[in-house]
Amino acid sequence: MNYRAIRAIYLFEMARTWRTLLQSIVSPVVSTSLYFVVFGAAIGSRITEVEGVSYGTFIVPGLVMLSVLTQSIANASFGIYFPKFVGTIYEILSAPVSYVEIVIGYVGAAATKSIILGLIILATAALFVPLHILHPWWMLTFLVLTAVTFSLFGFIIGIWADGFEKLQMIPMLVVTPLTFLGGSFYSVNMLPSGWRTITLLNPVVYLISGFRWSFYEIADVSVAVSLGMTLGFLAICMALVWWIFRTGYRLKN
Repeated sequence: MNYRAIRAIYLFEMARTWRTLLQSIVSPVVSTSLYFVVFGAAIGSRITEVEGVSYGTFIVPGLVMLSVLTQSIANASFGIYFPKFVGTIYEILSAPVSYVEIVIGYVGAAATKSIILGLIILATAALFVPLHILHPWWMLTFLVLTAVTFSLFGFIIGIWADGFEKLQMIPMLVVTPLTFLGGSFYSVNMLPSGWRTITLLNPVVYLISGFRWSFYEIADVSVAVSLGMTLGFLAICMALVWWIFRTGYRLKN
């Protein structure tokens, strides 16, 4: 394992975050804070509690997941797309660096940024609502797994995209709607049985449910199922990345 190569790629990507601090960290935190203000004031005044938890407190895990999912995809997809766009990807591919080391460097940096952002949002949420984490280790486990999984997913999108429009298409048209409809702002158990069945087809439901359980021991589905779905999606993303580098899909032409 070429740790120097991994470190070089990782530090280069992390340095880009500090150069664009306003866009990478400040903007998502401000946007999430607005969610707390708007939803907490507008909806929280009408819905006092959800499953024994105040509404403002209930939406915290969903808002964290919303930010982590979108930022993981954005960071990883842009991180690998930009070298393709300017042509420096060929220097990386021709260097004595394995595909595994390239993925670890890019995905590791993207996941690190998302985890830092998630923790900052949690600290920000504590300023608005009383926050209690009953299972902190499980919370960190779900946070790290989600960040790594969707950073891999973003890495795949960055390789697949051949323009900035496609780079934004899947996150904006697919991931963000699924996150909003995945129980970020409500409990799936509040829905009628027919809609609940349809909602359970949304994979994001399982991520948010497991993450929320680590806070309040409230879950729409079994924690074991949530963990299994997360690991399953991680395995699928890893298999796709392996296939991309094995075939040279959108890398060698």
